[in-house]
Amino acid sequence: MVQLPGVQDVTRAKRLIGRTATLEIRMVAEEHMNPGALEAGKRGQPPFGTDYYEERNGQPLLVRKQVVLTGDRLTDAQPGFDNQTNEPAVHLRLDGQGARLFQEVTRENVNKRMAILLIEKGKGEVVTAPVIRTEIGGGRVQISGRMTTTEANDVALLLRAGSLAAPMEIIEERTVGPSLGRDNIEKGFKSTMWGFIAIVAFMSVYYTLFGVISSAALAVNLLLLVALLSLLQATLTLPGIAAIALTLGMAIDANVLINERIREELRGGATPQAAITAGYDRAWATILDSNVTTFIVGISLLMVPGAVRGFAVVHCLGILTSMFSAVVVSRAIVNLVYGHRRRVGRLYIGDTAWK
Repeated sequence: MVQLPGVQDVTRAKRLIGRTATLEIRMVAEEHMNPGALEAGKRGQPPFGTDYYEERNGQPLLVRKQVVLTGDRLTDAQPGFDNQTNEPAVHLRLDGQGARLFQEVTRENVNKRMAILLIEKGKGEVVTAPVIRTEIGGGRVQISGRMTTTEANDVALLLRAGSLAAPMEIIEERTVGPSLGRDNIEKGFKSTMWGFIAIVAFMSVYYTLFGVISSAALAVNLLLLVALLSLLQATLTLPGIAAIALTLGMAIDANVLINERIREELRGGATPQAAITAGYDRAWATILDSNVTTFIVGISLLMVPGAVRGFAVVHCLGILTSMFSAVVVSRAIVNLVYGHRRRVGRLYIGDTAWK
């Protein structure tokens, strides 16, 4: 399976598939850079220990056969621009050993030319042959020289492919545009919205005023969750939206436990204020146990890469926000409604009769 995210030109993608290139860095054989040796190299008879190439501008070049560094030490290749000339370029990143080798070579060959070759299907091309002005450390190398933006993109893509060339036959081809993802996100938002509305309607009918309070706490929970995701600069995907929808159901479950506990206290003859206190205090242990066990499962899902990890992140954050909103926020609203009264005649929490 070959996936090329961000590539919209399908024809160009097909042309690139199956092509790979490797990088070779060699020193220019400056002692042989004379008209006679260059002419002999052009005829296919280069001096011993050298190879004949031509730069992109057509200038002949003799480089040593000894390879200083290869693309095996390459960890990344990205298109960009030269900071000085603003011309298209390819920015390379080397691994630790490659960075050390490159630093040693540039330190020992100051004021000498270094050729950067692109090898594809056994044929080489000198992309650039700059003069080493100073020692280069850090493992960052730039390839530039008479490239267009498209060529820089292609070179970077080919270098990232490395030496994984293999015969390819296209069996199936799919092109996914941004509209499909946008439609899925919109459907996810709508499903979450309708789920929230359905929960609010049920709670308001079944638990009356306490149902409205629970719905308000649920809205705060949703707001806190989105705020946390924004703070973490998280990208909201379909698995994340699914986790939000699941969080809504789990969050309201805590309020259902609290409301039912308050009902039981009222049925047992407790006063309204005592029923509220006992309902929150005694339901807390059950809420904590159920959420901790679910949180442990969410933590274990974080080890699974990809979409599952995104689901797990939102799921774990949702558990934390739901525990806060279901207990602290709803209790604060209940205290705001009933706490200032010296005596509460009754609680509007639905049917409290024994069944």
